[in-house]
Amino acid sequence: MATKKQGKSLPVVTPVKESAFADLGLGKTVKVICEEIREIYLWDQIPWVIGYSGGKDSTAILQLIWIAVKELPPEKRIKPVHVISTDTLVEQPLVAAWVDASHAKMREAAEQQQMPFTPHKLTPAVCDTFWVNLIGKGYPAPRKLFRWCTSRMKISPSNEFIRTVIRDNGEAMLVLGTRKAESNRRNQRMAKTEAASRRAFLNDRLTLNTNLPNSKVYTPIEDWTNDDVWLFLMQVKNPWGYSNKSLLGMYQGASVDGECPLVVDTSTPSCGNSRFGCWTCTVVEKDRSMEAMIKNDDEKIWMTPLLDLRNDLGNMELDRSRRDYRRMSGKVQLYGKDKSNLDIIPGPYTKESREYWLRRLLETQKTVRELGPPEVAKIELITTAELLEIRKIWLYEKHEFDDNLPKIYEQVSGDAFPLPPADDHLLRGDDWQLLAEICGDDPTFFQLQTSLLDVERQHRGMYRRAGIYDALEDRLKSAQFGTQEEALEIRRNEERRRNDAVDSASDPQMLQPTLFALETDTEDAEL
Repeated sequence: MATKKQGKSLPVVTPVKESAFADLGLGKTVKVICEEIREIYLWDQIPWVIGYSGGKDSTAILQLIWIAVKELPPEKRIKPVHVISTDTLVEQPLVAAWVDASHAKMREAAEQQQMPFTPHKLTPAVCDTFWVNLIGKGYPAPRKLFRWCTSRMKISPSNEFIRTVIRDNGEAMLVLGTRKAESNRRNQRMAKTEAASRRAFLNDRLTLNTNLPNSKVYTPIEDWTNDDVWLFLMQVKNPWGYSNKSLLGMYQGASVDGECPLVVDTSTPSCGNSRFGCWTCTVVEKDRSMEAMIKNDDEKIWMTPLLDLRNDLGNMELDRSRRDYRRMSGKVQLYGKDKSNLDIIPGPYTKESREYWLRRLLETQKTVRELGPPEVAKIELITTAELLEIRKIWLYEKHEFDDNLPKIYEQVSGDAFPLPPADDHLLRGDDWQLLAEICGDDPTFFQLQTSLLDVERQHRGMYRRAGIYDALEDRLKSAQFGTQEEALEIRRNEERRRNDAVDSASDPQMLQPTLFALETDTEDAEL
């Protein structure tokens, strides 16, 4: 908020956060933190779980914990320390390779140094992966208001691991490299959690994890600045033998200007503001880290096809044309601030779009293998398990018995697709073609017939066909509109009649709610 003086607005200057090393210096500050870590480590027998992404903050926290525990006598290093890294299967390839190599070094060093550290690589369940949901089910590329990916691909695997530790031990301690200086939003979230939970916990260094009962959170570097993290990593040797200078180089390559300057005063920009995540992420408008990597290093030109596919996924101008006008349930839902000019909320990707994304992905994988260095010659942008799951969804949930996935795979890769045994009662590609000819140029009628045939297939051989009438009714309702234009006109008329009824009713609250909604898709929104 600006202040006024003699009619002029003066900008408010945000104070620069003071270094955590300002009072004691780097060495003594690290010593004090390590003493605190050892005290908490020896306090009880609750296992520790450290979140490690391979980035600067998680590397700093793991390095601190390792240094602190190593100074204990071997007989006191008995409490397990689990180091978990979540691989979403669409991680930035360089970062994924970095984390895998770090895990290998960590595992070797822990054995040699008699340390209780065990690295774990977590992955989402095959039904929760990015490509199974996007290509298989038709979920649109994630957006800020429909961020369906984070909980499935990142949070669920980590929480499941922590719950397992809690089941086996009664409690768990989660150690994070979260910092209040990272971002305003994260700062506010940490402050809110701190205020709510520390009142219920006597020790002011730990917080109760409100999302996972019987777990506590410890954040030793929460007051460190960005520069503090880099100073620590550059001045203190990595205890499991990995190169922190290489980590700095990776961040440097992902910086727009390609530089990580020496920080001499508060006006000097810091290195490491780049953020690494999924290469498919469309929540942000642009992947500036990948763009910078390609721009700053000719040897990373092989990543260009990845960036091109990511930008294609994030193309909002083409997004609507690639999606069905119906939700997955067959409903047509409207949105708009102006009730007199409602529009359709688009649903999942159409069959043609899902096949397009599969082809684009396989072509990108093939190109990256050809252009990239030897270490990515066998890179898998999509796993065989995911392809099999997508094929199953297309066949048994989408009723697409033309079975195009193996054909697309063979056309792009030149290799035969590993086909599992199919349902003996499943219709074949010839049947699909014959039915398409009979239905003519009416895609809605064609989709209705395929879905009705699939209902019959699902209930074939049953002694009692319980639920078959409900299933048939659902399929018929999903095909009640012939075209998007017809659906929009009918739904607008329905809303207009409802609004007229509300205006004339004596008790509007007794009326049934409508499907009218503002454009506020959330993570739990129905497609």
